[in-house]
Amino acid sequence: MKTLAEASGVVARPPEEVFERLRLKLSSGHPMRMDVDSARGFVAVQGGWWYRGEYRVTADPAGARVEHRVVNAASWGRWGVPLANRFFVGFRGKVATGFGRLLEDLGTPE
Repeated sequence: MKTLAEASGVVARPPEEVFERLRLKLSSGHPMRMDVDSARGFVAVQGGWWYRGEYRVTADPAGARVEHRVVNAASWGRWGVPLANRFFVGFRGKVATGFGRLLEDLGTPE
C-alpha cells in the first residue's frame, strides 16, 4: 500500500488513554471496516474503494505520540488514486488540519 499523506504529533496524556480515546472516536459514526491491535497501539479504518487511515500510538517523553497515514488500499484502479488526489488541491494540507483537530480532541479533558 502506498502512503498518500502522513502526520504525527504528541498528546500530553498516557498512551493507553490516548489509544482508547482514539479507538472510540474512530468507531463512532464510521461505516468503515476497523482493524484494532491494542497490544501494538495500532488502529486502522478502511472504506470506499481506496481509503485506509492507519494510526499508531506510542509512548513519548511528553505523553503519547500519535502517527497517522492515509494509504491507497485499492484492489482495483490503484493507479488512479494518486492521480485523482493530485486534483484535490490541498489534500495533504486537509489531512494535516484534520489530524491537528483530532490531536486537540484527544488531549481535551473529558
